[in-house]
Amino acid sequence: QLQLVEYGGGSVQDGGSLRLSCTASHYTACMGWFRQSPGKEREGVAGIDGRFSTTYADSVKGRFTISKDNAKNLYLQMNRLKPEDTAMYYCAALSSGPCWGRDSLSRSTYDTWGQGTQVTVSS
Repeated sequence: QLQLVEYGGGSVQDGGSLRLSCTASHYTACMGWFRQSPGKEREGVAGIDGRFSTTYADSVKGRFTISKDNAKNLYLQMNRLKPEDTAMYYCAALSSGPCWGRDSLSRSTYDTWGQGTQVTVSS
């Protein structure tokens, strides 16, 4: 059974940077980052598909970068953080098979989730 563990959350000031990491128990071709703040739906932040193509939410384009190595690790480099980026961030993976294009940013694509890591940005 696939398992995911996230690392790297924390507290930073407006304009700061953080790097999130996620390690999977085995290799998967489709992974993504999601976030959820109190009272809001969980939303896609960035995804990476079977061809290593990336997709971003409009709110993070140009500030966040998703990457994945050929092992089992997924990363999210977050620069120029804003208070509205404050949320619990979740790593997600599809346990078997690839995904393509914008499907990597869709919550319904994924069947496995990490426990979440908190990111807090203060003004």
